[in-house]
Amino acid sequence: MKYLVGSLLLSLSLGVHALPRHAPVPGGVAVIDLGPSNASPPSALWGDQPLAVVKEGGRWFALLGIPLDTLPGELEIRVTADGGTLAKTVAIAVKNYPEQRLTIKDKRKVEPSAEDIARIEHEQKVTAAVKKRFTSNQPDTALAQPSAGPLSSRFGLRRFFNGQPRNPHAGLDVAAGTGTPVRAPSDAVVANTGDYFFNGNTVFLDHGQGLITAYMHLSRIDVRPGQAVRRGDLLGAIGATGRVTGPHLHWAVILNNTPVDPELFLTRRP
Repeated sequence: MKYLVGSLLLSLSLGVHALPRHAPVPGGVAVIDLGPSNASPPSALWGDQPLAVVKEGGRWFALLGIPLDTLPGELEIRVTADGGTLAKTVAIAVKNYPEQRLTIKDKRKVEPSAEDIARIEHEQKVTAAVKKRFTSNQPDTALAQPSAGPLSSRFGLRRFFNGQPRNPHAGLDVAAGTGTPVRAPSDAVVANTGDYFFNGNTVFLDHGQGLITAYMHLSRIDVRPGQAVRRGDLLGAIGATGRVTGPHLHWAVILNNTPVDPELFLTRRP
């Protein structure tokens, strides 16, 4: 069952759906109603950043990923349809995330050497380019949990490693043993694979229109860049590579170059 509250809020009470849950908070997703889908697809921009526009239930919706450092207030997007442009605003509410304190045995992963820093900076340029990808493919945003296991560290946790503050947790962790299969949550193209200093063995998938997902700390990688994958295809296996306290999957969802809460997209769990 689907229902709309006002022109912005879309929530679903039953069953699998194609849209993420509407959560206009830092780290969340705003699902913005753009009108009936009997016309050609509209386009939407937030500043210079294009937004995913998807069709569901006979209507077009723009999906806006909201950065974790966004303050309460209003965000404005520009929508172009049928030759005209109009503005739509989204009211951003407050969300406070809890703290998490972790002890990392490999102190290099907390205080990298100069050589490590040079590697990290190079890797950040590579991954930044991946996260900015925007292809025309219509994304399937109904994502299945990519690996069996309980959800452990949630998105948005304010993290401290060995007592030192670090960036918030920009993903969702699945707690499972080394070798547990990791599978594609929906159809995509493999955008990048690699062994990264912090992330360990990592796979990035491009689902289309700025929806990118990432799978980190893998023990092995079973796909290659450019490969098309379908929902349920094997990507690799859970491991403990990179900066970790033990084996687990760190699963990230990036929307319009912004990390957002993966649980908003989950429709099925193993």
